[in-house]
Amino acid sequence: MTDTTASESADALTRLEQEGEIAADYLEGLLDIADLDGDIDMDVEGDRAAVSIVSEGSGRDVQKLVGRDGEVLEALQELTRLAVHRETGDRSRLMLDVGGYRAKKREQLTELGSKAVQDARSTGESVKLPPMTPFERKVVHDAVKAEGLRSESEGEEPQRCVVVLP
Repeated sequence: MTDTTASESADALTRLEQEGEIAADYLEGLLDIADLDGDIDMDVEGDRAAVSIVSEGSGRDVQKLVGRDGEVLEALQELTRLAVHRETGDRSRLMLDVGGYRAKKREQLTELGSKAVQDARSTGESVKLPPMTPFERKVVHDAVKAEGLRSESEGEEPQRCVVVLP
């Protein structure tokens, strides 16, 4: 690795860590206002900051921040990205998880993608999945690609869905 490449990589990592810290401060303030117990974990995953709100015990308090089908989590993630943008001036691709919701959802979606691949292979026809959020579609696309098939998204938000091609 050249000195320039190493320096650029270190700068990117520092920027992502800064995003995580800004997000953590914002979320801690939100937890305080909402009187919810939770700890903040920060990491860098690939090319994005990853922040998780975790709770000891049952975690019922922080589960309120997930909402039905992750709707509250999606909104909270957007608000957190805006808080980071306000501080840095740069668009953030930060990923927020609450109580392991996204991690569990990722497992379910990977299984769904694998099943769609099996169906497409056995029938020789495209398999259209139900509408999904951008996060959900990305996970399914990655799962399909890992199994050696192609997929594409079609439709308009909020009815955009993944189609697995045979």
